[in-house]
Amino acid sequence: LKHQLRANVSYAALPNDLREMLQRRLGDLERQLLSKVAELEDEKSLLHNETSAHRQKTETALNALLERVSELEKGNSAFKSPDEFKVSLPLRTNYLYGKIKKTLPELYAFTVCLWLRSSASPGIGTPFSYAVPGQANEIVLIEWGNNPIELLINDKVAQLPLFISDGKWHHICITWTTRDGMWEAFQDGEKLGTGENLAPWHPIKPGGVLILGQEQDTVGGRFDATQAFVGEMSQFNIWDRVLKAEDIMNIANCSTNMPGNIIPWVDNNVDVFGGATKWPVETCEERLLDL
Repeated sequence: LKHQLRANVSYAALPNDLREMLQRRLGDLERQLLSKVAELEDEKSLLHNETSAHRQKTETALNALLERVSELEKGNSAFKSPDEFKVSLPLRTNYLYGKIKKTLPELYAFTVCLWLRSSASPGIGTPFSYAVPGQANEIVLIEWGNNPIELLINDKVAQLPLFISDGKWHHICITWTTRDGMWEAFQDGEKLGTGENLAPWHPIKPGGVLILGQEQDTVGGRFDATQAFVGEMSQFNIWDRVLKAEDIMNIANCSTNMPGNIIPWVDNNVDVFGGATKWPVETCEERLLDL
């Protein structure tokens, strides 16, 4: 108490201007202290919000991953519609590919249609191949090096007048019948070529392996990177008959949706390997605008 009285007396004894200056200094220090406290409180609140946001983002990502795992376990399609997806094969390797789970029955005729987009050079590679025991080239569509695009049936070859390596979406259909080995080639709904004597009277053998993006040298394997397809593909369908030109035009111009009766394009029928991926595909109308 004596010490405090002496301090008060000593403070009271100071000149007025010095007292005012000290009071101003004390006031300034008090305001600085309050400002610093407020700043620290703001930082604390911001840090709390950032931590909460990060935790919420992490939880959202984990929940989405759990939902995806659950969908895969149930076998449900991850896409709005089971056929609204594309397979992407961005690199020329011998390990990126897709595989169709279903196989082919014995066929005396077929139509294969698909959408594809590639700007690979030289040649787009092998959009698809079908191999059976004893014949790796039972059905193959390939554009290799500087050669024209070719259709192989039982290792017999027909060159097709198709031009599809411009980096745009194109709709391709190939028809074939064992009777006289007649074939037709359609691009974007238009018939560009036809021929005969391609493996005439040879039935397509059943029970083989159907691969997207690679040419098979043995059933289901021994791929060659130089023959790999580079690009994207979608709507790969196979019918056990020769489709009418009108049907092919309607599929190509998006006026009809006609799944293959032997191989339909559905998510749970296509597996991807080696880094190949499945993504939502552009709408049919958007692909048309790309032509």
